[in-house]
Amino acid sequence: MKNQNVMEKLLEGVAVEWKALGEVAIKISSGGTPSTGVSEYYGGDIPWLRTQEVDFGDIWDTGVKITDAGLKNSSAKLIPANCVIVAMYGATVGKIGINKIPLTTNQACANIQLDEKKLHYRYVFHYLCSKYEHIKSLGAGSQTNINAQIVKNYQIPIPTLEIQSEIVRILDTFTELTAELTAELTAELTARKKQYTYYRDQLLTFEEGQVEWKALGEVCSIGVGQAPKNNKVGGYSFVNAGTTPSGYLSDYNTEPDTITTPSRGQGGIGYVGYQSSKFWCGPLCYRIRSTSATVLTRFLYHIMSNSKMAIIGLANMTGVPALNRKELVGFPIPIPPLAEQARIVAILDKFDALTNSITEGLPREIELRKKQYEYYREMLLSFPKAEVTQ
Repeated sequence: MKNQNVMEKLLEGVAVEWKALGEVAIKISSGGTPSTGVSEYYGGDIPWLRTQEVDFGDIWDTGVKITDAGLKNSSAKLIPANCVIVAMYGATVGKIGINKIPLTTNQACANIQLDEKKLHYRYVFHYLCSKYEHIKSLGAGSQTNINAQIVKNYQIPIPTLEIQSEIVRILDTFTELTAELTAELTAELTARKKQYTYYRDQLLTFEEGQVEWKALGEVCSIGVGQAPKNNKVGGYSFVNAGTTPSGYLSDYNTEPDTITTPSRGQGGIGYVGYQSSKFWCGPLCYRIRSTSATVLTRFLYHIMSNSKMAIIGLANMTGVPALNRKELVGFPIPIPPLAEQARIVAILDKFDALTNSITEGLPREIELRKKQYEYYREMLLSFPKAEVTQ
């Protein structure tokens, strides 16, 4: 609560003046698109920004570059660095960005060049980001597009430059902390995945003669899932998956402790899932369970997960890719002693749990940081407002 008290004190008695952006900006302009039918207009070294690249952050590069000829023969205009850019059309309408390099934009961008003696560009950026939903609501048409005039008329509170700079410092600090945390967790996740892959390869690689090998069909039951009658199970619509527990409440067709792998479909073959609870398996998935006292189903799961390319190699990839049961039945499996299988499973399960914990925690932590930023942004940018016509 200490931070909250400091921020409340910062804004105590602060006077603001409300002005339309068009009144305080040096210039608000939109860009243009060179004719796509003229190849000489593209492939140059002039950055050309499209609205899909505007996403509440700094813009250091663009996916498309245009030539001098493209610039001269279109409505595209070169704008200086540190303009506040508002996306005006389509799915990205209302999103805000800041160009950190001089660039050009298409006509769907409103580019706000500010007088640094009146407004800190990052203050305007944070304020407009906080008004994303409101800006979107001002649009018209099926895509709720806005236009440059709406941007020019948009009212913004203007405290002193000193207050603007302090608000920017606080909000930028939250943004930087989120970025640092994301980088740290992402690096940790990458390291854990590499470590897991290394140990999995070591633990599941066996020298010739070291262990007995058997065909999968010798030690497992391999069945195909089935569609429930009327495509309904326990009142829930049927989903032809099987790679994750479906959550149905009754009438299961498969017991827990079961491996699943798709039998058909591009991108699915080679994926191996493990079901620890009862689930419904669809007809496009194989369900595999150990039927031998010499092998653990969970051990087989790790073996098969580590054999994606080998499983893909069994499939007929012409037309609709299909993995035939007779090919899967003959898939070779190493059978070390049960005690060794249990040891391998214990190690790999720990890595699985750790990796999954970081994988699940990363978006959750980022979301918490985002909400914290939005909370303080709302506190810092909520100024009393005189009656104005938006």
